Amino acid sequence: MPAAAWMTLAITALIVAATALGLFRVFFHLRAIRRTLVGVTAGVTVIAERTSTVPTVLPSVNASLKPVRDFCESIPGPKEA
Repeated sequence: MPAAAWMTLAITALIVAATALGLFRVFFHLRAIRRTLVGVTAGVTVIAERTSTVPTVLPSVNASLKPVRDFCESIPGPKEA
């Protein structure tokens, strides 16, 4: 084989090796990102669970405060006095 053919094969092997190395790096970066996203998703789920009780309790709080609201509405304002 001529020297040009050997040189072509060597350069091709270097390009393939560099591309493979780059793909391995991308693979490991994506795995790290996946782990981070799993942690973020778990955190968001916890926040959603902890704040979900507000709508279920809100009607009973409003019902408990109705007498206070009625009393405040019965007090005449400065213009009514």
